[in-house]
Amino acid sequence: MPKIKTNRVQYPGGWELIEPTLRELEAKMREAENDTHDGKRKCEALWPIFRIAHQKSRYIYDLYYRRKEISKELYEFCLEQGYADRNLIAKWKKPGYERLCCLRCIQPRDHNFNTTCVCRVPKHLREEKVIECVHCGCRGCASGD
Repeated sequence: MPKIKTNRVQYPGGWELIEPTLRELEAKMREAENDTHDGKRKCEALWPIFRIAHQKSRYIYDLYYRRKEISKELYEFCLEQGYADRNLIAKWKKPGYERLCCLRCIQPRDHNFNTTCVCRVPKHLREEKVIECVHCGCRGCASGD
């Protein structure tokens, strides 16, 4: 969760361009956290939170690496303040992980038989065509799809 905005933090140049989007995503996050999860499985209640966290990280990643619209100083500031996940972005820079949904999907200790998540299997190799990850609700994040 990002830190609360105070006067003591010096915001780098360009912050005013990305602040409205980040505030909007934070509002969605608060709404997802406070949403009732009646009738859902325990794991399904966390899926919207994972999706919004992924969306925030992808937004900052795209601004810095793809569109090159923000400075390195602003990018580092966003990572330090918790607006994006540093480890997830580091994985996105590696080949084969460009569309990774969350870090839990590639950790073998969280899955049966010490493998990765079923959402990491390309669609043409799956027996079932429609699947959902138990951890984050992803329907397929393999880069080969």
